[in-house]
Amino acid sequence: MAVDNALTREIERWVRETNARALANARKPAQVRGKPKPVKTVIPLNFNEMKGERKMFYKKFIVRKHERALLFRDGDFVKFLEPGVYRFGRLMHNYTVESFDLLTPLFGHRLQDFLIEKYAADVERYFDIVKTDDNEIAVVYHNDNATLIMAPASRNLFTRGVQQIRVERFEIVDNLDVDERLAKRLLADATLKSIAEKAICARVVPQGHIGLLYVDGELVRSLAPGYHAFFAVDRGVSIDLFDTRVQTLEVSGQEILTRDKVSLRINLAATYQLTDVEKAVRAVKDPLDHLYKEVQFGLRGAVGTRALDALLEDKTAIDESVAAHLETRFEAIGITVHSVGVKDIILPGDMKELLGKVVEAEKAAQANVIRRREETNATRSLLNTAKVMETNAVALRLKELETLEKVTEKIGNISVYGGLDSVLNDLVRMKQ
Repeated sequence: MAVDNALTREIERWVRETNARALANARKPAQVRGKPKPVKTVIPLNFNEMKGERKMFYKKFIVRKHERALLFRDGDFVKFLEPGVYRFGRLMHNYTVESFDLLTPLFGHRLQDFLIEKYAADVERYFDIVKTDDNEIAVVYHNDNATLIMAPASRNLFTRGVQQIRVERFEIVDNLDVDERLAKRLLADATLKSIAEKAICARVVPQGHIGLLYVDGELVRSLAPGYHAFFAVDRGVSIDLFDTRVQTLEVSGQEILTRDKVSLRINLAATYQLTDVEKAVRAVKDPLDHLYKEVQFGLRGAVGTRALDALLEDKTAIDESVAAHLETRFEAIGITVHSVGVKDIILPGDMKELLGKVVEAEKAAQANVIRRREETNATRSLLNTAKVMETNAVALRLKELETLEKVTEKIGNISVYGGLDSVLNDLVRMKQ
C-alpha cells in the first residue's frame, strides 16, 4: 500500500513538472520567418479544438508559426499560446487548445468580450480593438482592402502582426451621404455585399427623372440624375423615381350623358409634365391618379352641359373646357398640362342610324334646292335669249344655224333639193 502511494505521488510530481515546463515554454515567443501573403476578405475564425497527440500520461499540441492558440483547462481559459510544442498531463486535468490563423484578420471567438475585460494586456498584445460609438459606423481595411463594415455600438478584435489595419469612421446621425466610390466598392465586393446592402441604400436616378429621398417615411430632398448612396443604419431610407419628361395620359371609354340625355362614349388624351415633383408629392398622394380623376371630372362637366348637336358641331369646345378646368387646379402643385384633345366621340347604334337618316335628308333637301335654283337660272337665261332674238333678226338667224348644226351632228346623210337657201328659207322665215 505504501509503495502504491509513493508511485502515485511520483506520477503527480512528474505531471506538475511537465505542465510547468509546458507553461514556461508558452511564455517564450517564437520567431515568425517570412511575411505571410495578405488576404483581402475577412472570415470569422473557425476555432476547432486541437486533438493533440495522446500519450498515456499527457497530450501533445503543436501551435504553428502562422497561428496563435487559446489554452483551456477543464473548460476554463488559461492563457494565449505562442507557436511551439506543448505537452500537458492528462491525469489531473483535461487540457484543450483552440488555435486561430493570423492570416484571417477577424477574431470572432465566443469569449471575445470576456477576454477584452479580463485579459486586457494579452488582448492588446495579440489584437487590435476597433470600437464604434452609438452614432457611427466603421469600415475596416486590411492592406487597403475593405474587409468589414461595423455597426454602431459594436467592437471587434483583429489579429495583429501580419496585416496593416486601417479604420475609416462615418458619423451617421447628421450625415446621410456616402461617398460614391466607397459605396460602389463595398456593394461590388462579393463578401461584403450582403452587409453593405443593409448598411447603404444606393440608387441611380436616370436622365429625365427626379428622385425623392425619404428617411423614416419623411421626404427629405430631391435628387438630380446620377448615382446616390446613403447610410441606412438604424433608419429606413428609400428613393422614389419620377419621370419629368412630357408624358401622355389616356382617358378612354368614358360613358357620359349630354344635356339632351344622349349617351356618348368619349376617348380623350392629355399631355402633362411634372415641373416640381417635390411640390406635387407634398400636395397630393398620387399625382398621376389625381390628374386622371380631374380629367374625368372636367370631361363630364364639358359634355353634360351641352346638347348633342352643339358637341358634334364644335368638338374643340370640349378641349377648351377641360383644359381650363385642369389649368386652375394643377399649376399651383407643380404639374403643367400642355394640351387636351378629344380623340373619338362614339354614338350608340340607334342614335348613329337616326343621325345618318337626318344627314341623308338634309343632303337630299340641299340637293333639291340646288337643282331648283339651277333650273330657274336656266329658264331665266332662255327667256332673256328669246327677248333678244325677238328684236334682232341676226341673232335669230345665228340661233337657227346653231340648231341646224346640232341637228346635222346626229344625221349621217342629208339630201338637199332646190339648194341650201331654199332649205333654210323653208325651215325658218325671217321676220321682215
